[in-house]
Amino acid sequence: AVRGLARGRGSRMCAAAGSEPGARTRFAPSPTGSLHVGGARTALYSWLWARQNGGQFLLRVEDTDTARSTRESEDEVLADLAWLGLVHDEGPTAGGPNGPYRQSERMQGGLYQELAQKLLDSGAAYRCFCTPEELDAKRAAAEAAGENPQYDGTWRDADPAEVQRRLDAGEPYTVRFRVPDGKVVGIDDAVRGRVEWDVQATVGDFILLRSGGMPVYNFCVAVDDADMKVSTVIRAEEHLTNTVRQVLILEALGFPLPRFAHLSLVLGEDRSKLSKRHGATSVNQFRQQGYLPQAMLNYLCLLGWNDSTDQEIYSVDELAAAFSLDRVTKSPAVFDLKKLNWINGQHLRALAEEERAALVGRHLAEAGVAMAADSPFSLSASRMVAEKIELVNDASPLVRDALAYPLADSLASSGAQKLADELRRVGGALVAAHREGVLPDGASPDFEAEWKSAVKSFGKELGLKGKSLFMPLRLAVTGRMAGAGGGGPGPPPYET
Repeated sequence: AVRGLARGRGSRMCAAAGSEPGARTRFAPSPTGSLHVGGARTALYSWLWARQNGGQFLLRVEDTDTARSTRESEDEVLADLAWLGLVHDEGPTAGGPNGPYRQSERMQGGLYQELAQKLLDSGAAYRCFCTPEELDAKRAAAEAAGENPQYDGTWRDADPAEVQRRLDAGEPYTVRFRVPDGKVVGIDDAVRGRVEWDVQATVGDFILLRSGGMPVYNFCVAVDDADMKVSTVIRAEEHLTNTVRQVLILEALGFPLPRFAHLSLVLGEDRSKLSKRHGATSVNQFRQQGYLPQAMLNYLCLLGWNDSTDQEIYSVDELAAAFSLDRVTKSPAVFDLKKLNWINGQHLRALAEEERAALVGRHLAEAGVAMAADSPFSLSASRMVAEKIELVNDASPLVRDALAYPLADSLASSGAQKLADELRRVGGALVAAHREGVLPDGASPDFEAEWKSAVKSFGKELGLKGKSLFMPLRLAVTGRMAGAGGGGPGPPPYET
């Protein structure tokens, strides 16, 4: 029923993917849980396409699943998008001329019922009085015969007088779309190329309004996209089968069709659909683990897109300038946590020292390693770990380890035994300086310069320099034989 043809067989439905001045895109999450990284990628691509084309990015909350949708979940999704920097131009919090932007609020206005009546009046839809029991029996019979279990059209050409009699009797009914005989729907998908459906073999006459007047998902989505003037619909490939119904609805109502771009799935490293069993999958989990929003955007954009160069590190502005739908691949993307960590480390080291120190300092204070986020200690610790960490949260175990004092273990090593004489002299000088109160104050803003001067004084006083001074000094103060420059976790000599 679905026929994928080679890209390039143009159609009136979709222009070239290269540009779309004034593009209007949307992200339409269902607030039934946290924002998944796959959804975040969809939001990112939609945001980038709108930004690149000088258009608008809309946020629409599809909360008609009253049993699962919560305002708390909506708030979490909005917070995750805000953390990523994907600010919407129109939406529940930003407002706009095409609201309301929650489907539950749109339903209260009667828009869907009004347009369903329009389809009934034009003959594009009809009322179906089949009971749930009758439909179950039809479905079971079709499956037993090995046929597609779609509606058989019992009420498609019913006697108008019988329909009116049942209406007068108050019998419940659904509203079904009348699929035209022999109809083939085709789209030129910006990612997947030409896709066509034999409609009768695929969906049959489908429901628009359930009994009681509740509109179904595909009817709401088609109407909302048209009413909000969405020009490009970017979404996951699992929605591809919904497209045929939405196109039929839009054509019957006389609305223009948007461009469609269906993105491949995001897979785990075992090439199954990314899920909780693969580890963190929600944006909030990655935020709590110390990832940077700009690094998340960088990595998510590379999950299915490239600009044909070898560049892997992008700023948000660079992504907005380089992104294009015609460079999005239709092959599934594998979520590689090691690659994400590497990209995050690159962004972390690219920060200004003050900004990185603020992030690391806040983390150290929250982890109970530092007394204050903005202390001289936090700044020094940030410098020490800058080249070692990929995540901000990597800093605390490194700093805790550096603050440990494993002197007894180190003294048992053969290397330390060779330093026995130097250690005795350097250690004695340190203890004497401490007792005399002349050691630099660690809380001093000039501590590093003062400590460097003190180390030079020790060397001159003891007649030691180079390794003969630095190695016993480090062993005495840190309890370690090696520092950052010697393969160990400790700080270099002048930052001890």
